Amino acid sequence: MHRRSSPRLVVYAALAGNIAVAVTKLVAAAITGSAAMFSEAIHSVVDCGNEGLLLYGYHRATPRPDLVHPLGFGRELYFWSFIVALLLFALGAGVSLYQGVRHVIAPEPVEYVLVSYVVLGLSFLFESASWIVAWRTFAKIRGSLGFWTAFRQSKDPPAFMVLFEDSAALVGLSIAAAGIAAADMLEMPILDGVASILIGLVLAVTAVLLAIESKSLLIGERATPSLVDAICRIAQEQQGVMHANSALTAQLAPDQAMVALSIEFDNALRTEQIEACVAEIERRVQLTHPEVVALFVKPQTVEQFERGRKRRFGQFALPASPAIAHSARGGSSR
Repeated sequence: MHRRSSPRLVVYAALAGNIAVAVTKLVAAAITGSAAMFSEAIHSVVDCGNEGLLLYGYHRATPRPDLVHPLGFGRELYFWSFIVALLLFALGAGVSLYQGVRHVIAPEPVEYVLVSYVVLGLSFLFESASWIVAWRTFAKIRGSLGFWTAFRQSKDPPAFMVLFEDSAALVGLSIAAAGIAAADMLEMPILDGVASILIGLVLAVTAVLLAIESKSLLIGERATPSLVDAICRIAQEQQGVMHANSALTAQLAPDQAMVALSIEFDNALRTEQIEACVAEIERRVQLTHPEVVALFVKPQTVEQFERGRKRRFGQFALPASPAIAHSARGGSSR
């Protein structure tokens, strides 16, 4: 099955950059004894593991469906994305907060401050390069949508996870540099620990945001409304279809969706004619929307569909698209 490569390439780029940054920071933390530098090193190590898990999630999401998993393994990516968010919170934020508190309670002077500045400067350059790649990829995906709206509607966690991690890394590097500089110039080692605590808080907030969105995808979100409208229009164009009512969808992976389509057929159609109509709808949907990996068609009148939708969603039931609403009022010529 074809899969978009851009988000995966972003993960590879972030992994390569984080490996180099992590090694550099660990060496610098050992030399300088800086809590903020050690927190940054742990952050980069966690990021390396996170990118590895995201790539593993991509790999696990690709096998063909089997009898036990008839809709495939696409949500493996969402599961591992959720694990990444938990690790960022537990390891990244947790270790940074622990190191910060420990150095606040028992402050130790930062040694070889110049080494810290050099390492932080190089790390900022590496992280900036990765951030630019992640931002450009996410910008292509979100199109004209606002950043927050695109984040909430995105179905591809790595596309925004790498961007959030790199953004948190850049903020963390800035905090670490400020903390080390303040601790050195003011001769207050406690400020190095304070910087580590702030880095931990940045990572915690980032992890919570990523966990909330990954959980929503893992539980099961609908596909984009535009997909529903497009499929209903395809069905409405078929001879013998009176009303394409709407569709119930579920996003299985970034490029995999399940669609259950409700259609009212002409009562004059025979069984074989309905079967031929459904087959043509399936053919056209697969041709124009290959991301639909499972399409189910349920024959029912508009009234039956509306009653079922209200039973299922209650007050949250949304009206059909304008085109479908028009056909439901008798706008179809068939």
